[in-house]
Amino acid sequence: MQETFPPPGRSRRVRRMKRYNTVMLIFSVLILTALSGCLLARIYRQDETIGRLSAQVGQLSRAVDERQELLELMEEELQRLREEISAGAGQQAGTDPGQEMQLPEGEEGPEEGGEVEAAHKVYLTFDDGPSVYTDDILDILEEYGVKATFFVVGKDTEEARESMKDIVEAGHTLGMHSYSHKYSEIYASVEAFAEDFAKAQEYIYDVTGVKSSVYRFPGGSSNSVSKQDMEIFGEYLHSQGVTFFDWNISSGDGGSAVLPVETLLKNCTGTVEKYSTSVILMHDSAGKKTTVEALPEIIETILEMDDTVILPITEYTEPVQHRHWDFEE
Repeated sequence: MQETFPPPGRSRRVRRMKRYNTVMLIFSVLILTALSGCLLARIYRQDETIGRLSAQVGQLSRAVDERQELLELMEEELQRLREEISAGAGQQAGTDPGQEMQLPEGEEGPEEGGEVEAAHKVYLTFDDGPSVYTDDILDILEEYGVKATFFVVGKDTEEARESMKDIVEAGHTLGMHSYSHKYSEIYASVEAFAEDFAKAQEYIYDVTGVKSSVYRFPGGSSNSVSKQDMEIFGEYLHSQGVTFFDWNISSGDGGSAVLPVETLLKNCTGTVEKYSTSVILMHDSAGKKTTVEALPEIIETILEMDDTVILPITEYTEPVQHRHWDFEE
């Protein structure tokens, strides 16, 4: 049988078509490769952009947190300045913020179980502890044989618990200064205040076996930070059988500035002889080293004054209060 072959023209067309298809395939592969490379490069750039944006978001978040902390510190510093200005104005006018609560001249306190009688009774008080300096303060007080009052906050650490026990065992008074010391939370409502109060009182009792009955408001009873009328919190304390104490002498160590020993000594002792009852505000916290250094001179200067004693706050102590409400009616 005779073999047949495709015409020469058709064979050439087939070969051209194969070459064309091959070229198109190679071209398509090159295009896809190029597009893939561009896509990968774009994805890489997007990842870098996302990484930079994430870092910026983190920086902004930290900046917001730092700003909030700064605002809170500024608010506390402003409140401290208001209190010092108020106390200074009272001293210049020759008035005592706690004068309404003082015993009338010539009237004596309780004879049995009461306080020592003297022309000038001085109460050393320390807020915000316990701290790394609590043991040093206790050692100084023991050296001079005097008792003080510690208004503590809720520091739930082993060191803080041991310090609270030491305060009680040494015969000092342990008072409440709130649990959290966060103004915005404590003064949000009576319910919030009551919850914080219960937590503070229960914590002190669980650690020391003492049910504290004295309280100091963060910022004092005359603070301007609370959006609520402070009277409602005073009334709550009264309903719990608890007395609050402010101060009529401030050491000035409540702010962020570190005061020299000479300034602290002058602030704490300069007006003691003006008052029959002096409640001195100091702080027991990590940044108050000079307060500890000044304490021996403060005690010595007070003890050298005529007819003057240093006492701890007790149930017989007439409270010095910036604000006074009559809840007996």
